Amino acid sequence: MNWGSNEIGGELQSIVTGRRAMLGGILAGAALTLPGCASLGPPSYVEVVRRLLEASTRQAFARLTQPDGFWDSAVARIDMPVLFGKTGTLLSGILRSNLFREKLQHQLNNLAEDGARKAAPVVADAVRRISIPDAIALLRAGKSGATTYLRDQMGPALVNAMIPELDRVMRIADDPFLSEAISSLAGVNIADAAHALALEADNAIWYEIGAAETQIRENPESTHDPVLIAGLKLL
Repeated sequence: MNWGSNEIGGELQSIVTGRRAMLGGILAGAALTLPGCASLGPPSYVEVVRRLLEASTRQAFARLTQPDGFWDSAVARIDMPVLFGKTGTLLSGILRSNLFREKLQHQLNNLAEDGARKAAPVVADAVRRISIPDAIALLRAGKSGATTYLRDQMGPALVNAMIPELDRVMRIADDPFLSEAISSLAGVNIADAAHALALEADNAIWYEIGAAETQIRENPESTHDPVLIAGLKLL
Protein backbone atom coordinates (compact mmCIF):
# COMPACT_ATOMS: atom_id res chain seq x y z
CA MET A 1 0.00 0.00 0.00
CA ASN A 2 1.32 3.46 -0.89
CA TRP A 3 1.03 6.08 1.78
CA GLY A 4 1.02 9.77 0.99
CA SER A 5 2.45 12.33 3.39
CA ASN A 6 -1.04 13.33 4.54
CA GLU A 7 -1.94 9.73 5.33
CA ILE A 8 1.31 9.21 7.27
CA GLY A 9 0.82 12.40 9.24
CA GLY A 10 -2.74 11.44 10.00
CA GLU A 11 -1.68 7.98 11.14
CA LEU A 12 1.00 9.37 13.48
CA GLN A 13 -1.42 11.89 14.91
CA SER A 14 -3.91 9.11 15.50
CA ILE A 15 -1.29 7.04 17.39
CA VAL A 16 -0.31 9.99 19.59
CA THR A 17 -3.93 10.88 20.28
CA GLY A 18 -4.78 7.29 21.08
CA ARG A 19 -1.83 6.95 23.45
CA ARG A 20 -2.80 10.11 25.31
CA ALA A 21 -6.41 9.00 25.48
CA MET A 22 -5.32 5.64 26.89
CA LEU A 23 -3.23 7.34 29.58
CA GLY A 24 -6.07 9.69 30.40
CA GLY A 25 -8.44 6.76 30.77
CA ILE A 26 -6.09 4.84 33.03
CA LEU A 27 -5.34 7.90 35.15
CA ALA A 28 -9.03 8.63 35.45
CA GLY A 29 -9.70 5.07 36.59
CA ALA A 30 -6.85 5.28 39.07
CA ALA A 31 -8.11 8.60 40.41
CA LEU A 32 -11.51 7.12 41.15
CA THR A 33 -9.90 4.57 43.46
CA LEU A 34 -8.35 7.29 45.64
CA PRO A 35 -10.18 8.92 48.55
CA GLY A 36 -11.63 12.28 47.65
CA CYS A 37 -10.82 11.97 43.93
CA ALA A 38 -14.15 10.73 42.58
CA SER A 39 -15.40 14.21 41.70
CA LEU A 40 -12.12 15.70 40.46
CA GLY A 41 -11.93 14.07 37.03
CA PRO A 42 -8.76 12.65 35.46
CA PRO A 43 -5.51 14.09 36.83
CA SER A 44 -3.10 15.74 34.42
CA TYR A 45 0.50 15.05 33.52
CA VAL A 46 1.30 17.88 35.92
CA GLU A 47 -0.31 15.85 38.69
CA VAL A 48 1.86 12.85 37.83
CA VAL A 49 5.04 14.98 38.03
CA ARG A 50 3.91 16.49 41.30
CA ARG A 51 3.26 13.06 42.79
CA LEU A 52 6.65 11.88 41.56
CA LEU A 53 8.34 14.78 43.31
CA GLU A 54 6.27 14.31 46.46
CA ALA A 55 7.19 10.63 46.67
CA SER A 56 10.87 11.26 45.89
CA THR A 57 11.31 14.04 48.44
CA ARG A 58 9.35 12.18 51.10
CA GLN A 59 11.50 9.08 50.71
CA ALA A 60 14.75 11.05 50.63
CA PHE A 61 14.07 13.02 53.79
CA ALA A 62 12.83 9.91 55.60
CA ARG A 63 16.20 8.28 54.93
CA LEU A 64 18.36 11.31 55.69
CA THR A 65 16.71 12.17 59.00
CA GLN A 66 17.25 8.71 60.47
CA PRO A 67 20.25 8.26 62.80
CA ASP A 68 23.37 8.27 60.61
CA GLY A 69 21.13 9.02 57.62
CA PHE A 70 23.71 11.07 55.74
CA TRP A 71 26.66 8.99 56.91
CA ASP A 72 25.14 5.67 55.75
CA SER A 73 23.88 6.98 52.41
CA ALA A 74 25.58 5.77 49.24
CA VAL A 75 25.05 9.17 47.58
CA ALA A 76 24.56 11.70 50.39
CA ARG A 77 27.50 11.18 52.75
CA ILE A 78 29.01 14.64 53.19
CA ASP A 79 32.71 15.07 52.51
CA MET A 80 34.82 17.30 54.68
CA PRO A 81 33.79 20.89 53.84
CA VAL A 82 36.45 22.92 52.03
CA LEU A 83 36.55 25.21 55.05
CA PHE A 84 38.50 22.54 56.94
CA GLY A 85 40.99 21.93 54.16
CA LYS A 86 41.70 18.81 52.12
CA THR A 87 43.97 15.94 53.04
CA GLY A 88 47.38 16.42 51.48
CA THR A 89 47.35 20.20 51.80
CA LEU A 90 49.14 22.24 54.44
CA LEU A 91 46.82 21.75 57.42
CA SER A 92 47.25 23.19 60.87
CA GLY A 93 47.25 21.43 64.22
CA ILE A 94 44.77 18.65 64.86
CA LEU A 95 43.37 18.80 61.33
CA ARG A 96 46.47 16.95 60.14
CA SER A 97 45.21 13.80 61.88
CA ASN A 98 43.25 11.46 59.62
CA LEU A 99 41.52 9.89 62.62
CA PHE A 100 40.42 13.31 63.90
CA ARG A 101 39.18 14.31 60.45
CA GLU A 102 37.10 11.15 60.12
CA LYS A 103 35.46 11.71 63.51
CA LEU A 104 34.81 15.35 62.62
CA GLN A 105 33.34 14.35 59.25
CA HIS A 106 31.03 11.84 60.96
CA GLN A 107 29.86 14.47 63.43
CA LEU A 108 29.18 16.97 60.64
CA ASN A 109 27.09 14.35 58.83
CA ASN A 110 25.08 13.84 62.00
CA LEU A 111 24.58 17.58 62.45
CA ALA A 112 23.33 17.76 58.85
CA GLU A 113 20.32 15.67 59.89
CA ASP A 114 18.99 18.70 61.78
CA GLY A 115 19.48 20.80 58.67
CA ALA A 116 17.51 18.24 56.63
CA ARG A 117 14.63 18.38 59.10
CA LYS A 118 14.48 22.14 58.59
CA ALA A 119 14.73 21.77 54.81
CA ALA A 120 12.01 19.12 54.44
CA PRO A 121 8.95 21.39 54.83
CA VAL A 122 10.57 23.99 52.57
CA VAL A 123 10.85 21.41 49.79
CA ALA A 124 7.34 20.09 50.42
CA ASP A 125 5.90 23.58 50.09
CA ALA A 126 7.88 24.19 46.88
CA VAL A 127 6.52 20.97 45.35
CA ARG A 128 2.96 22.06 46.11
CA ARG A 129 3.49 25.50 44.56
CA ILE A 130 5.87 24.76 41.69
CA SER A 131 4.87 25.70 38.15
CA ILE A 132 5.32 22.82 35.70
CA PRO A 133 4.95 24.19 32.15
CA ASP A 134 6.07 21.01 30.32
CA ALA A 135 5.15 18.01 32.44
CA ILE A 136 5.49 15.49 29.61
CA ALA A 137 9.10 16.54 29.00
CA LEU A 138 9.92 16.09 32.70
CA LEU A 139 8.27 12.66 32.76
CA ARG A 140 10.30 11.62 29.72
CA ALA A 141 13.54 13.11 31.07
CA GLY A 142 14.27 9.89 32.93
CA LYS A 143 16.31 9.17 36.04
CA SER A 144 16.32 12.41 38.07
CA GLY A 145 14.98 14.92 35.56
CA ALA A 146 12.16 16.15 37.81
CA THR A 147 14.57 16.57 40.72
CA THR A 148 16.92 18.65 38.60
CA TYR A 149 14.03 20.90 37.57
CA LEU A 150 12.86 21.35 41.17
CA ARG A 151 16.37 22.19 42.32
CA ASP A 152 16.77 24.79 39.58
CA GLN A 153 13.47 26.37 40.59
CA MET A 154 14.34 26.49 44.30
CA GLY A 155 17.86 27.88 43.91
CA PRO A 156 19.56 28.52 47.30
CA ALA A 157 16.34 28.11 49.32
CA LEU A 158 17.57 25.04 51.20
CA VAL A 159 20.93 26.58 52.06
CA ASN A 160 19.20 29.69 53.39
CA ALA A 161 16.81 27.58 55.47
CA MET A 162 19.54 25.38 56.93
CA ILE A 163 22.19 27.96 57.87
CA PRO A 164 20.44 29.39 60.98
CA GLU A 165 19.37 25.92 62.15
CA LEU A 166 22.86 24.45 61.76
CA ASP A 167 24.33 27.47 63.53
CA ARG A 168 21.91 26.89 66.41
CA VAL A 169 22.53 23.14 66.77
CA MET A 170 26.30 23.57 66.51
CA ARG A 171 26.27 26.02 69.42
CA ILE A 172 24.00 23.78 71.50
CA ALA A 173 25.98 20.62 70.74
CA ASP A 174 29.27 22.23 71.73
CA ASP A 175 30.99 19.25 70.10
CA PRO A 176 34.67 18.92 71.09
CA PHE A 177 35.76 17.82 67.60
CA LEU A 178 34.05 20.76 65.94
CA SER A 179 35.25 23.23 68.59
CA GLU A 180 38.84 22.06 68.26
CA ALA A 181 38.68 22.16 64.47
CA ILE A 182 37.34 25.71 64.44
CA SER A 183 39.85 26.92 67.00
CA SER A 184 42.68 25.63 64.81
CA LEU A 185 41.58 27.84 61.90
CA ALA A 186 42.40 31.52 62.10
CA GLY A 187 39.43 33.84 61.60
CA VAL A 188 36.84 31.00 61.43
CA ASN A 189 33.80 30.82 63.72
CA ILE A 190 30.68 28.65 64.13
CA ALA A 191 28.69 30.80 61.69
CA ASP A 192 31.29 30.05 59.02
CA ALA A 193 31.13 26.33 59.80
CA ALA A 194 27.32 26.35 59.62
CA HIS A 195 27.44 28.05 56.22
CA ALA A 196 30.01 25.56 54.92
CA LEU A 197 28.00 22.57 56.16
CA ALA A 198 24.75 23.96 54.71
CA LEU A 199 26.36 24.10 51.26
CA GLU A 200 27.50 20.49 51.53
CA ALA A 201 24.15 19.33 52.95
CA ASP A 202 22.31 21.06 50.10
CA ASN A 203 24.19 18.98 47.52
CA ALA A 204 23.72 15.81 49.57
CA ILE A 205 19.96 16.31 49.91
CA TRP A 206 19.49 16.80 46.17
CA TYR A 207 21.61 13.73 45.43
CA GLU A 208 19.38 11.69 47.73
CA ILE A 209 16.17 13.06 46.18
CA GLY A 210 17.52 12.29 42.71
CA ALA A 211 18.38 8.73 43.76
CA ALA A 212 14.87 8.30 45.17
CA GLU A 213 13.32 9.56 41.93
CA THR A 214 15.42 7.11 39.92
CA GLN A 215 14.29 4.22 42.13
CA ILE A 216 10.64 5.23 41.81
CA ARG A 217 10.90 5.45 38.03
CA GLU A 218 12.40 1.96 37.96
CA ASN A 219 9.80 0.55 40.33
CA PRO A 220 6.73 2.82 40.51
CA GLU A 221 4.70 0.07 42.20
CA SER A 222 6.73 0.69 45.36
CA THR A 223 4.80 3.94 45.87
CA HIS A 224 1.38 2.21 45.93
CA ASP A 225 0.09 5.32 44.12
CA PRO A 226 -2.11 4.19 41.18
CA VAL A 227 -1.99 7.57 39.45
CA LEU A 228 1.81 7.73 39.58
CA ILE A 229 2.15 4.08 38.56
CA ALA A 230 -0.12 4.55 35.53
CA GLY A 231 1.62 7.75 34.46
CA LEU A 232 5.12 6.25 34.60
CA LYS A 233 4.19 2.90 33.08
CA LEU A 234 2.93 4.43 29.83
CA LEU A 235 5.96 6.62 29.11
